[in-house]
Amino acid sequence: MTAQVDYLAVVFTATSGAAGQQLGSDEQELVRLVWQLVNVKNKTLGRVNELVIRPDLSDSTDEKAEKDVVEESEEEEQEGEVKEEEEEERESGSGADCVYTAASLDSALNTFNLQLTNEVNSAGAGTSLCLCTDGQLHIRQVIHPEAASKNILVPDSFYSFFDLRKEFKNHFPTSDLKALNVYAMAESLSVPVDAPATWDPSDALPAEAAVQQVRLLAGVVLALLSEPFCHTFSNPERVSERFESGTCSKMEKVCDNTVIRARGLPWQSSDQDIARFFRGLNIAKGGAALCLNAQGRRNGEALVRFVSEEHRDLALQRHKHHMGSRYIEVYKATGEDFLKIAGGTSNEVAMFLSREDQIIVRMRGLPFDATLGQVLDFFSPRDGLKETCPVSGGADGILFVRYPDGRPTGDAFVLFACEEHAQSALRKHKDMLGKRYIELFKSTAAEVQQVLNRYSSPPLIPVAPPPLVSVLPAVSLLPPPGGVRDCLRLRGLPYTASIEDILTFLGEFTQDVRQHGVHMVLNQQGRPSGDCFIQMSSAERSLQASQRLHKHVMTSQRGANSRYVEVFSCSAEEMGLVLMGGSLSHTHTHAHSRSRSGTGLSPPPCLSPPSYSFAPVPPVLPTEAAAALYPPLGQVLLTPRPLHPGHAFYPASAQLYMNYAAYYPSPPGSPTTVGFFPAPSSLSSPAGLVRMPGLAYNGSSGVKELINAVQGYQGPAESVSLLSSSPIGQSSRGDIPLVSLPPLVSKPGEQYLDLTLL
Repeated sequence: MTAQVDYLAVVFTATSGAAGQQLGSDEQELVRLVWQLVNVKNKTLGRVNELVIRPDLSDSTDEKAEKDVVEESEEEEQEGEVKEEEEEERESGSGADCVYTAASLDSALNTFNLQLTNEVNSAGAGTSLCLCTDGQLHIRQVIHPEAASKNILVPDSFYSFFDLRKEFKNHFPTSDLKALNVYAMAESLSVPVDAPATWDPSDALPAEAAVQQVRLLAGVVLALLSEPFCHTFSNPERVSERFESGTCSKMEKVCDNTVIRARGLPWQSSDQDIARFFRGLNIAKGGAALCLNAQGRRNGEALVRFVSEEHRDLALQRHKHHMGSRYIEVYKATGEDFLKIAGGTSNEVAMFLSREDQIIVRMRGLPFDATLGQVLDFFSPRDGLKETCPVSGGADGILFVRYPDGRPTGDAFVLFACEEHAQSALRKHKDMLGKRYIELFKSTAAEVQQVLNRYSSPPLIPVAPPPLVSVLPAVSLLPPPGGVRDCLRLRGLPYTASIEDILTFLGEFTQDVRQHGVHMVLNQQGRPSGDCFIQMSSAERSLQASQRLHKHVMTSQRGANSRYVEVFSCSAEEMGLVLMGGSLSHTHTHAHSRSRSGTGLSPPPCLSPPSYSFAPVPPVLPTEAAAALYPPLGQVLLTPRPLHPGHAFYPASAQLYMNYAAYYPSPPGSPTTVGFFPAPSSLSSPAGLVRMPGLAYNGSSGVKELINAVQGYQGPAESVSLLSSSPIGQSSRGDIPLVSLPPLVSKPGEQYLDLTLL
């Protein structure tokens, strides 16, 4: 619309909830609609109209008919009171010239459209009409969201409107749109203002305040139309009537201030459902991308890209609004997040998705040798069935998903010309193609890109890295079968269990725990794995504890959960094997005569198979020193391997394929006090130098905390030094401690520290 309109309808809405800047954020229903017609050419005002929406509660049901006479009389009294209130409101309550009532939003919108059209026709000064509101909330956050949730068709007049604040800003550029209101605009334009009605923005707006707002808005419009401004209302705001699907290239620049993440979506929701949830806000073309999990299934999240930051901010106000019976969480996201999900680089996919107004269906579970002809035959009409679902474009409407080497994945996407054909195709869900049943799902363009990116992209690290710990070929990876079983293994601990909880669980056996003999086992993320090793004073006490405490219940003080714990006796060698990443089964017997294959042990994944060989690396610790530090694990921790610096990828010669589900021991604990082990006399040189990046920013990780973190690991206190590279002396990533001790992994202050061997 480029020419000046003939009429402006100044519209103001009120809900049963919050008003002002919070209007529509609480998902409350519309209860009042007030408007006044402005003749742009003659600069005259029409009458003020008020439409009150009240649900019709007079419909009787079978249950109401069964109520007694007393309840019926009470209802009649209440209805009489409501009618009296309506009459009082019509006479002097709100101050409107005409008051209408409606029983639902559907009838209210129809009444508004009918009365407005009749008033324009009776004026006879033109036919072009557009709405005008104070801000965006009345149309985008009230009318359209409620109509979409109730499946109500909105009249065409609500799809374009003028934002009076933006029109005002054209003449007052220094004005802040978010801080503007009708009283500030009226004061700047010297429009007479009555004493403003006061109300709490978190409560419902009074009727007289709504009418006053409309009168002021009409006065501001007349002031803008008059001298010296002579404003022209020619470029209204637009509300998208439907969501347009499309493609997005990974090379496209997406602004971070236009993307949100929606979480908690129903699993069967589509991009059209997302567009319906954000009805009233303009989503960019192809801007609704459903996220998939590692198995290729929808995980209940979506990334949505809007046309501007203003629409993104309005979308954030719909946090915890409902889609059906589920509430949806809305958070900020980045353009990079959106491109990871919806961006693509394949020309084949771009050509496949270039056809507009097509319905996409995903096929999963196809035979690997399936052809285009077989897929077309699958959707062709069968004998005795009249419904048809022809594939749009024939063979060009089918896209097979393949690995980078050309092997099929068993997935394909098929295009259909209309919704009717797509629904007919979906009814073939789990029909047979060859010897396999085929799963069919309604899909989106973003899902096509996401699936193709997942299967077609090469891995970030094409080869597995070399092991962090190298082992001499002569060292056996499995412990001898006849070791002394003076240790306990606890399995199935509550994840919130602490060392104090374990000592309480041991009861009388606590006095038999060795100094620093409690070892919590952590996974690669530094979280408890549910396992624990305890070094006991003797094999006899270890056996007694396993027999007496097996499958007893342990309760954590930090959590309300309790679990039964399995207790097994094991040797120090077996404990060391598991701590290095190996697996230990508890089905083996105590008989020493049993073969090695029956012990339930397997080598650590990062140390197997022994046939792999690597370039020799000078050991950090001599063999004797390592044996003195960690008996009997000294033969395992001989030569920690430093990573090769300066390479984006690992060398192609290191062809290793291994399981990375390794476990790491936590710092050792003690039932009494925790101190330092005396330095072994066999050490002729200091241990390895360890760098600890990743400390907390708040500066809480000082020297004292670092000493507590590494206590028990043969590191003297004077060997800890805290280096700071911050130019202003504040704690930052430049605060990197250097510790002289063997390379281990610790977790002080609930921060996972990446220990790097220098």
